[in-house]
Amino acid sequence: MKDLYSHKFINALKAHDTDTIRQTPKSDLHNHFVLGGDRQYIKDVTGCDIPAFKGILSSMQDMHDWNNTYLGTKFDSKEMRKLLIEATFVQAKNDGIKVLEIGEDVWGLGEYFNNNINELIDAFTAANKKIAPETELRLQIGLSRHCSIDYLMKCLEPFWGVAPFYSIDLYGDEFAQPIENFIPIYKLAKANGLRLKAHIGEWGTADDIYKGVELLELDEVQHGIAAADSNRVTEYLVKNHIRLNITPTSNIKLGRVKEMKDHPIQKLFRSGVDVTINSDDVLIFDSDVSKEYSRLFESGTLKAEELDAIRVNGLQRL
Repeated sequence: MKDLYSHKFINALKAHDTDTIRQTPKSDLHNHFVLGGDRQYIKDVTGCDIPAFKGILSSMQDMHDWNNTYLGTKFDSKEMRKLLIEATFVQAKNDGIKVLEIGEDVWGLGEYFNNNINELIDAFTAANKKIAPETELRLQIGLSRHCSIDYLMKCLEPFWGVAPFYSIDLYGDEFAQPIENFIPIYKLAKANGLRLKAHIGEWGTADDIYKGVELLELDEVQHGIAAADSNRVTEYLVKNHIRLNITPTSNIKLGRVKEMKDHPIQKLFRSGVDVTINSDDVLIFDSDVSKEYSRLFESGTLKAEELDAIRVNGLQRL
């Protein structure tokens, strides 16, 4: 499937035309807004210079250390939280993002928004309208995997049945607790009409992906690159129309993939899996979506026409 921009986008990739790549409509369906914003905007407003991480992170602790050094407690207030939301819309606008899926972790409602769900929603929708009104916001509910189920259930109470929320996502340490613990939450989320997502298969296995999709009845998997290790799981994803929202540079920076040319997205896409290309954490990984497309093309991982097909696919509402 192609759209009106396909010809320009394909030619721009082949010509290394960064401006046109950036101007072409794209989606970002895997963006953690705290680290997903425009670094220059943050610096202009706060004076904080936040550099991208150089080299390869040896562990998740390295990422936490980076966070503590460059973010620390500087952004632990309502106004600074709103600034990070605004920075993410600035990033989206500059990157040609027309569909942006972001949201707040459930604990953030009490920490930053006085347990007022409308105040939380307004923070996102106001920034959307002010900075990038042409971008469709898909508001997400975020869950930290290390939190107890009872705690998450209590935090979730104000979110259920609130119309602006589009999806729910589970993230954090894949091994913090068994995936089956989250079944009650995901049953409620499904009953409330949310699109069901979870981070699986970045650190775990293809079997972990299969198990997570089955138990939580997922619609989409964030990362999911381990699926490429199993033909059975790959075929299962294709048959059941499960989308993988992949973040290539993040996978490399975290040591999950050695080189871009060998990224599993090639095998997954060519096997018929529904994949999208996304940023993850722009500030630490220097991974805006336009750069991700360019890196995948320059490395020979995917052809320009294949990348355009992924781009167009990501803009569709499922």
